[in-house]
Amino acid sequence: MNTLSTVKSSFAICSAALLLLSFLLLPGLAIAQDEQADGSLRERIKQRVAERRESRQGEEVDSAGALKIQKPGDYVRSLQHDGLKRTYRIHVPKQYQASKPAPLVLAFHGGGGDMDYMANNEYYDLISKSDAEGFVVVFPNGYSKFKSGKFATWNAGACCANARDNNIDDVGFVRKMVASLTRELNINRQMIFATGMSNGGMMSYRLACEMSDTITAIAAVAGTDNTIHCQPRKPVSILHIHAKNDDRVLFNGGAGEKFRDESKVTDFVSVPDSLKKWVAQNHCQSTPVRTLEKPGAYCETYAQCKGDVAVQLCVTDTGGHSWPGGTKPRGNEPPSQVISANDVMWDFFTSVQATNTLMHKIP
Repeated sequence: MNTLSTVKSSFAICSAALLLLSFLLLPGLAIAQDEQADGSLRERIKQRVAERRESRQGEEVDSAGALKIQKPGDYVRSLQHDGLKRTYRIHVPKQYQASKPAPLVLAFHGGGGDMDYMANNEYYDLISKSDAEGFVVVFPNGYSKFKSGKFATWNAGACCANARDNNIDDVGFVRKMVASLTRELNINRQMIFATGMSNGGMMSYRLACEMSDTITAIAAVAGTDNTIHCQPRKPVSILHIHAKNDDRVLFNGGAGEKFRDESKVTDFVSVPDSLKKWVAQNHCQSTPVRTLEKPGAYCETYAQCKGDVAVQLCVTDTGGHSWPGGTKPRGNEPPSQVISANDVMWDFFTSVQATNTLMHKIP
């Protein structure tokens, strides 16, 4: 009986060991199958580690323990604000030198987009423009109910969607982000600009209203001024770019039929009313001067504004709801190529800064 008990006990131990071994091997077999189907898991991990290591090559920690970006490249940052994790992409141009202050452009994506979408150089070409002109460009991510950050919106006042409905403090987020950027990078504080597409353009208008102490000028593309409160501390230069046939944010006001659920947007302020507001706000001459005219597009500038700022409107005949000069169509119509939003924007920003610099030098 003792021998039989020993045999049974040994058999039970062996069975348990085999069962345990099978539990250990089965996940391995499953992973092996997944790797065969999706590529090597180890290789993917190695690639991620290499990418992260590469992105860290341009960063240093100063004596106070603060992170500093020293070299050109692309970086991703996140911060906590108002109980939310907020994320943004940074592109530092090729000619950036930590010893020389660089201009900063904040580029806000449209409603339903995200920072990666706006940073897609094939769509908006802002990375190439940054490298060509030497400004740092930052792509903030709007508020999203998804962890991925996709389908995000901005609280621009009367618009848009979840960011507006949840009263997200996007202005506070931008303030905190700019403060962090000026610690990490050598930024020219007199050359901090904002631009954006659609809901992002509307967000730029809100920054002109509420961050005039920081923002020198804005360039809103296909997004009008739908702010609720606007009491800027000082004048801000305004550039507005819009297509006459925009079928979403209508040139003469209202939301187009392309917005299936108008509760997510608003009855948009018209382009003329947006310009009229800022011409009055900046105490400019009421009659504009035609500064550019070509088949399919024109620009008008309102001069002699208070604080030596400017208000400018550029209009394309076609292009619908899109970024002129870009390649990403919204709907069935490609963007107008008659003008480049990036070129017009940067010319406007630099001319405004040149005027400000000149006036500061005059005794």
